[in-house]
Amino acid sequence: MNSKKTRLTPHEVLKKYWGYDDFRPLQLDIVQSVLDGKDTLALLPTGGGKSICFQVPALCLDGICIVVSPLIALMKDQVKNLVDRGIRAYAIYSGMKIATIDRILDNCIHGGVDFLYLSPERLSSDLAIERIKQMKVTLLAVDEAHCISQWGYDFRPSYLNIAEIRALLPNIPLIALTATATRPVVKDIQEKLVFSQTANVFQKSFARQNLSYVVLYEENKRTKMLNILRKIKGSGIVYVQNRRETQEVAYFLKKNGISAEFYHAGRSGDTREKVQENWINNKVRIMVATNAFGMGIDKPDVRIVIHLTLPDSLEAYFQEAGRGGRDGEKAFGILLYNQSDRIKQERNFKQSYPTLKEIRRVYQALGSYYQLAIGAGLGQTFDLDVADFAKTYNLNPIETLHALKILMKEEYLNLTENVFFPSTLQVIVRKEELYDYMLRNNKIERLIKVILRSYQGAFNHDVNIREGQLAHFLKVPQKQLVFMLDKLHKDAIIRYKPQKDAPQLTFLLERLPEKEMVIDQQRYKFLKERQQKRMEGALYYAETLQCRNQLLLAYFDEKGAKVCGHCDVCLGRHDQYVKHQEYYEIKTKLEYALKKNSVELRALVDQFPSTMKEKVLKAIEHLMDNHMIVRTGNNQLRWN
Repeated sequence: MNSKKTRLTPHEVLKKYWGYDDFRPLQLDIVQSVLDGKDTLALLPTGGGKSICFQVPALCLDGICIVVSPLIALMKDQVKNLVDRGIRAYAIYSGMKIATIDRILDNCIHGGVDFLYLSPERLSSDLAIERIKQMKVTLLAVDEAHCISQWGYDFRPSYLNIAEIRALLPNIPLIALTATATRPVVKDIQEKLVFSQTANVFQKSFARQNLSYVVLYEENKRTKMLNILRKIKGSGIVYVQNRRETQEVAYFLKKNGISAEFYHAGRSGDTREKVQENWINNKVRIMVATNAFGMGIDKPDVRIVIHLTLPDSLEAYFQEAGRGGRDGEKAFGILLYNQSDRIKQERNFKQSYPTLKEIRRVYQALGSYYQLAIGAGLGQTFDLDVADFAKTYNLNPIETLHALKILMKEEYLNLTENVFFPSTLQVIVRKEELYDYMLRNNKIERLIKVILRSYQGAFNHDVNIREGQLAHFLKVPQKQLVFMLDKLHKDAIIRYKPQKDAPQLTFLLERLPEKEMVIDQQRYKFLKERQQKRMEGALYYAETLQCRNQLLLAYFDEKGAKVCGHCDVCLGRHDQYVKHQEYYEIKTKLEYALKKNSVELRALVDQFPSTMKEKVLKAIEHLMDNHMIVRTGNNQLRWN
C-alpha cells in the first residue's frame, strides 16, 4: 500500500460519493494499482467508467489530484459532477482571468481541494509549475492519453510536456486513461509519460456484447433514420457532419412527431447546457449533434446512436457509437452509408492538409487580424470567429480551420473549443463618487442599489451577473437593462463585460516573420499518411462483409475475436450488392428512364441486357425501399 495516509477505503469512497456498492470489472484492480503507488495505464471502452479509476483513489489519499485533460467541455462536466457530489474541484483553462487562476492555485496550495483540472498547455506554464511545487500532490491523472502519441487519432504535441512535470513530483504515481488505443499507441503512452519499470497496464476488452453494430446502404438517409427511430424506442443520438445539419435534422424529426433537439459548439453556453439537461433527463428523446457532443456525459440509457455521416476514423466512430447502452441493456450503433460518403471523405481529407504555403498565409493573417507586431503576442488569448477571420482575408473557412489545427500541432498556438464566460461587473469608483453619480442620475439609481445589495464584493473584484435575472427583478426589458449597464460602463462607474461564448486562441510563441516560421515537414507528411490510413480503415468498415464487432476489435489489436452474431453481417441483413459500382450505373440508367415517363416494370427491365435481369430487379427493389422509385396508380413506376 502507498505510504501516504489514506482517508477512506475505495469501497467507502465509492459508496459515499457515487452510491454504488461495488466496482465494475477491472476498476478495483486499477484503483488498487494507483494506491500501491504504481504508474498505471487503464484501457477501457467508452462507458467503461474511466473517471472513477482515478477519482476514487484520489479521494482515498490525503492530498490533491492533478488531472490533465484536452477538452474544456470535458473538464467542466467532470468538475460539475464532482462538485455536485460535495467534492472540491476546480478547472483552469484558456481565457480565464489571471486573478481567477491565481485564486484557484492558492486554494490548491492551502489544502481542502481534491482535484485540479488543467489543459496540458496550462500545466506547463511557469505560473502553474511554481504553484504545483507548493501543492501536496498525491496523484497525476492523464485523461484521453492517446493524445500524447503521433500514432493516435488526436495527437496533441502539448501532451509531450507532461513528462517534464513528473520531475517536479518524484514518487507520485501517474495514471493514464483512454478508450481508443492501438498497440503502437499503448507503447507510445508508456514511453512518452516515462512509466516506471513496475508500471501496470490494465486492458478491458473493447467488446460490447449488448451493442449491435449495423451498416445500412441508403440513398434517402433521413427517411430511413425516421423509420428506425419509430421502430427502436428510447433515448438516442444522431451524429451529423456540420452545425447546419444539426438544426435541419432536428426540425425534420420534430415535424415527423419525434421529440428532438440540436447541439453544436456554436450555440450559447446556457442553451447548450439547457438542451443537454433536457436530453439527459429524457425530456427530449433525440439529440442531433456534431461530434462536439457526448464527451464526459454520463447517460447510461441511450438505446440508439445513428451516424448520418461516416466519421473520418474508426477511433472516432467507436467512441461515438459506444455512447449507446452504457447500462448494459440492448442498444444499437447504426451507420447510414452510401457512395457519396466515400466522395465526401476523400474531399475532406484533401482539405484537412492544406499546402504549407497556405498554412503560412493563415499564420501571417492571424497576426494582422489581432494587430500583433512581429515579436509580440506571446501568451496572449483572443476570441476567434473563424468565419469572420476567413472572410476578412479571403480564406477558405474549412482549409483555414485545418491550417489552425496544424499550427497547434506545431505549437505556434492553441485553439480551444467554445468557452462560455458569464457576464461580469465591478464598481471602479469610490463610494463617495458613486453616491454623487446616483444623485445626478436618478433613472439609474435603483439599478445601482440592486447591484450593491445583490452582489457583495462588487467594489473589490469582478462578480458574475445574469442580465435576465436583474431585468426580471427590476421589471424592465433585458435590452433596457443592458443599455443602462453600458451607460455605467461608458461613464467609468463600473467595468461591465457581457457574456461571451467563443473559441479561444492563445499564441504560444511571439509572432514570427514569415521567413523564420518553420513547419516540420516530416511530421506533416507522417500525420497526413496516418490520417489517410485511418480514413481507409473507416471506409473499409463501412463497405466490408466482415462481422462489424470482429473488425472493430481487430483494429484495436484484439485478434481472434468470435463473430458477434447480432450485427447486420452476422444476421444476413447486409446487402453486399448495393455498394458495387455496377449498382450505381444501373441506378443512373433507371433514374434517367423514370424521370421522363412512368414505365411498367417489365418494359423497364427489358431496357437492360437479359443477363442483368436479376441485378436490375434487385436495384429496383432497393430503390423502392428507399422511396426513390414509387408505384403510380396505374401500376407503373416513376422516379420520386
